[in-house]
Amino acid sequence: METEAAADRLGRSLRAGDLLLLVGPLGAGKTTFARGLARGTGSEAHVSSPTFQLVRLYPGRVQLAHVDLYRLERSAEIEGLGLDELLDQGAVAVEWGDRLGLVSARTGRCGSVLIDVLGPAKRRLRLEGEPAWSL
Repeated sequence: METEAAADRLGRSLRAGDLLLLVGPLGAGKTTFARGLARGTGSEAHVSSPTFQLVRLYPGRVQLAHVDLYRLERSAEIEGLGLDELLDQGAVAVEWGDRLGLVSARTGRCGSVLIDVLGPAKRRLRLEGEPAWSL
Protein backbone atom coordinates (compact mmCIF):
# COMPACT_ATOMS: atom_id res chain seq x y z
CA MET A 1 0.00 0.00 0.00
CA GLU A 2 2.78 2.46 0.90
CA THR A 3 4.74 1.50 -2.24
CA GLU A 4 1.75 2.32 -4.41
CA ALA A 5 1.09 5.59 -2.56
CA ALA A 6 4.71 6.74 -3.00
CA ALA A 7 4.50 5.93 -6.71
CA ASP A 8 1.19 7.82 -7.00
CA ARG A 9 2.90 10.95 -5.61
CA LEU A 10 5.76 10.57 -8.08
CA GLY A 11 3.35 9.89 -10.97
CA ARG A 12 1.69 13.27 -10.39
CA SER A 13 4.92 15.01 -11.44
CA LEU A 14 5.67 12.91 -14.53
CA ARG A 15 5.58 14.50 -17.95
CA ALA A 16 6.27 13.43 -21.53
CA GLY A 17 9.90 12.45 -22.03
CA ASP A 18 10.43 11.27 -18.46
CA LEU A 19 12.12 7.89 -18.03
CA LEU A 20 11.92 5.97 -14.77
CA LEU A 21 13.89 2.75 -14.30
CA LEU A 22 12.42 0.34 -11.75
CA VAL A 23 15.08 -1.89 -10.21
CA GLY A 24 14.65 -4.70 -7.71
CA PRO A 25 14.55 -8.48 -7.42
CA LEU A 26 11.70 -10.67 -8.59
CA GLY A 27 8.66 -10.02 -6.38
CA ALA A 28 10.00 -6.73 -5.02
CA GLY A 29 6.95 -4.73 -6.12
CA LYS A 30 7.95 -3.17 -9.43
CA THR A 31 4.48 -3.76 -10.93
CA THR A 32 2.86 -2.45 -7.74
CA PHE A 33 4.99 0.68 -8.11
CA ALA A 34 3.95 1.00 -11.77
CA ARG A 35 0.28 0.73 -10.68
CA GLY A 36 0.78 3.72 -8.40
CA LEU A 37 2.58 5.66 -11.14
CA ALA A 38 -0.33 5.09 -13.52
CA ARG A 39 -2.81 6.26 -10.91
CA GLY A 40 -0.66 9.36 -10.33
CA THR A 41 -0.77 10.19 -14.04
CA GLY A 42 -4.56 10.07 -13.89
CA SER A 43 -5.06 6.66 -15.48
CA GLU A 44 -7.93 4.52 -14.30
CA ALA A 45 -6.79 1.50 -16.33
CA HIS A 46 -6.07 -1.87 -14.73
CA VAL A 47 -2.29 -2.22 -14.41
CA SER A 48 -0.70 -5.64 -14.69
CA SER A 49 2.77 -6.92 -15.44
CA PRO A 50 3.79 -6.51 -19.08
CA THR A 51 6.18 -9.51 -18.88
CA PHE A 52 4.69 -11.31 -21.88
CA GLN A 53 3.36 -8.26 -23.72
CA LEU A 54 6.57 -6.24 -23.05
CA VAL A 55 4.84 -2.83 -23.28
CA ARG A 56 1.49 -1.68 -21.89
CA LEU A 57 0.14 1.84 -22.40
CA TYR A 58 -1.99 3.64 -19.83
CA PRO A 59 -3.78 6.84 -20.87
CA GLY A 60 -4.00 9.70 -18.41
CA ARG A 61 -2.92 13.31 -17.94
CA VAL A 62 0.28 12.02 -19.48
CA GLN A 63 0.45 8.61 -21.19
CA LEU A 64 2.47 6.08 -19.19
CA ALA A 65 4.25 3.31 -21.07
CA HIS A 66 4.96 0.39 -18.72
CA VAL A 67 7.82 -1.68 -20.14
CA ASP A 68 9.22 -4.98 -18.84
CA LEU A 69 12.72 -6.10 -19.87
CA TYR A 70 12.71 -9.34 -17.85
CA ARG A 71 12.42 -11.63 -20.87
CA LEU A 72 14.76 -9.64 -23.13
CA GLU A 73 18.43 -10.58 -23.33
CA ARG A 74 19.89 -8.88 -26.41
CA SER A 75 20.30 -5.16 -26.95
CA ALA A 76 18.66 -5.51 -30.40
CA GLU A 77 15.47 -6.72 -28.70
CA ILE A 78 15.50 -3.73 -26.38
CA GLU A 79 16.10 -1.33 -29.28
CA GLY A 80 13.09 -2.87 -31.04
CA LEU A 81 10.75 -1.68 -28.28
CA GLY A 82 10.82 1.90 -29.61
CA LEU A 83 11.64 3.62 -26.32
CA ASP A 84 12.42 6.92 -28.07
CA GLU A 85 8.95 6.95 -29.65
CA LEU A 86 7.32 6.04 -26.33
CA LEU A 87 9.17 8.92 -24.65
CA ASP A 88 7.89 11.29 -27.36
CA GLN A 89 4.32 10.19 -26.51
CA GLY A 90 4.57 10.28 -22.71
CA ALA A 91 6.44 9.01 -19.67
CA VAL A 92 8.05 5.57 -19.56
CA ALA A 93 8.54 3.25 -16.56
CA VAL A 94 10.85 0.29 -17.21
CA GLU A 95 10.76 -2.79 -14.98
CA TRP A 96 14.18 -4.44 -14.79
CA GLY A 97 15.51 -1.04 -15.86
CA ASP A 98 19.04 -2.02 -14.87
CA ARG A 99 19.06 -4.15 -18.05
CA LEU A 100 18.62 -1.04 -20.18
CA GLY A 101 22.27 -0.05 -19.94
CA LEU A 102 23.15 3.43 -21.06
CA VAL A 103 20.18 5.73 -21.40
CA SER A 104 19.81 7.80 -24.55
CA ALA A 105 21.11 11.33 -24.05
CA ARG A 106 17.96 12.68 -25.65
CA THR A 107 15.71 11.72 -22.77
CA GLY A 108 14.36 14.53 -20.67
CA ARG A 109 14.37 13.63 -17.02
CA CYS A 110 15.63 10.23 -15.95
CA GLY A 111 15.75 8.48 -12.61
CA SER A 112 15.84 5.07 -10.99
CA VAL A 113 13.67 3.67 -8.23
CA LEU A 114 15.60 1.02 -6.34
CA ILE A 115 13.32 -1.34 -4.44
CA ASP A 116 14.95 -3.28 -1.61
CA VAL A 117 13.07 -6.18 -0.02
CA LEU A 118 13.43 -5.93 3.77
CA GLY A 119 10.81 -8.54 4.66
CA PRO A 120 7.64 -10.24 3.40
CA ALA A 121 5.65 -6.99 3.51
CA LYS A 122 8.40 -4.40 3.94
CA ARG A 123 10.21 -2.50 1.18
CA ARG A 124 12.67 0.36 1.08
CA LEU A 125 12.38 2.71 -1.91
CA ARG A 126 15.33 4.80 -3.02
CA LEU A 127 15.13 7.37 -5.79
CA GLU A 128 18.27 8.21 -7.73
CA GLY A 129 18.67 10.62 -10.59
CA GLU A 130 16.23 13.42 -11.24
CA PRO A 131 16.55 15.81 -8.27
CA ALA A 132 13.11 17.37 -8.80
CA TRP A 133 11.39 14.06 -8.04
CA SER A 134 10.58 12.74 -4.60
CA LEU A 135 8.77 9.74 -3.20
